[in-house]
Amino acid sequence: MVMGPTCGMILADLGAEVIKVEPPGGDKTRTLPGLGIGFFRTFNRNKKSVVLDIQTAEGRADAQALIATADVVLENFRPGLMASLGLDHASLAQRFPRLVYVSHKGFLPGPYEKRLALDEVVQMMGGLSYMTGPPGRPLRAGTSVNDIMGGMFGAIGVLAALREREANGRGQEVQSALFENCVFLSAQHMQQFLMTGEAPPPMPSRVSAWSVYDVFTLADGEQLFIGAVSDKQFLTLCRVLDAAALAAEPAFADNARRVAVRPELLKRLGEILLRHHVQDLMPKLEAAGIPYAPIMRPEQLVDDPHLKASSGLVPMATEDGGTTDVVLLPLTLGGRRLGVQRPLPKAGEHQDEVFGALRRAGQPG
Repeated sequence: MVMGPTCGMILADLGAEVIKVEPPGGDKTRTLPGLGIGFFRTFNRNKKSVVLDIQTAEGRADAQALIATADVVLENFRPGLMASLGLDHASLAQRFPRLVYVSHKGFLPGPYEKRLALDEVVQMMGGLSYMTGPPGRPLRAGTSVNDIMGGMFGAIGVLAALREREANGRGQEVQSALFENCVFLSAQHMQQFLMTGEAPPPMPSRVSAWSVYDVFTLADGEQLFIGAVSDKQFLTLCRVLDAAALAAEPAFADNARRVAVRPELLKRLGEILLRHHVQDLMPKLEAAGIPYAPIMRPEQLVDDPHLKASSGLVPMATEDGGTTDVVLLPLTLGGRRLGVQRPLPKAGEHQDEVFGALRRAGQPG
């Protein structure tokens, strides 16, 4: 639903011609309700769409004809399905030795490889949920982090495989997996344990390396994250808050001493911050060079001035004839953002274009 489509979207944004193969009736994410309602529009821009029923001999023949013209095949099915249809890498590589084939799975080869996985499954298995929630309450991250990053690693693998093919003329299989992706996200905590012998606590109960690095409640119940990660920043923060008494206390003279009495410091700092309003304080913190962040909700980001000014949030024509704003890839190439190149496709919209071209080229299909 997300990992394979993300990989294809990244490659499409980078300039590849990407043909999305949908089942009869269209990709199921087109009609998902609730938290899945935005999946299709978020992860399927800049693609063409054809509809094939690869469960039929005719559909598989058309798929093979399409694959014959492709540099890369991406798949995101359950383990064993593509092999049962003769569309796995081992089968296709015999006919198309230059083909780069990308499998997006739950697990890389090993004892778990036959299991089905979801983002939430691997977040629990891979240490992320444990580290995110408070003790005893493992908590799923608030977005499909492994699906999205898994698609990103699939795209990185494609670029590397194509580069290798330039040198040796051969394609290869690339595998990207949710579980290994999540373990990579947890790697810093694993290394912390290996270096110290102490199990890292969940992030909500961690021992901070910095004394002021927290979310504070300000006037009218507004919240703001503030981080003062050096002695200079602490003194600057005290100046901005007109809190000279805090800056002068020997117990708060340096970061190590402040961390030792962190609960008392945060209590007193919190009492001072209750007298400040977020909108008044933020420009003062910015001018002083103090890291800060308002606690934003997704619906607020659709009007974020930086996203709009940096061309990171742009309009896209949708499959129903309307428009919606979409978030672009978080990078620039040569100073330009990689934008929307075509309207979001209807299911099968490019059937005649794609297969008509194959027929004219003499390919079956």
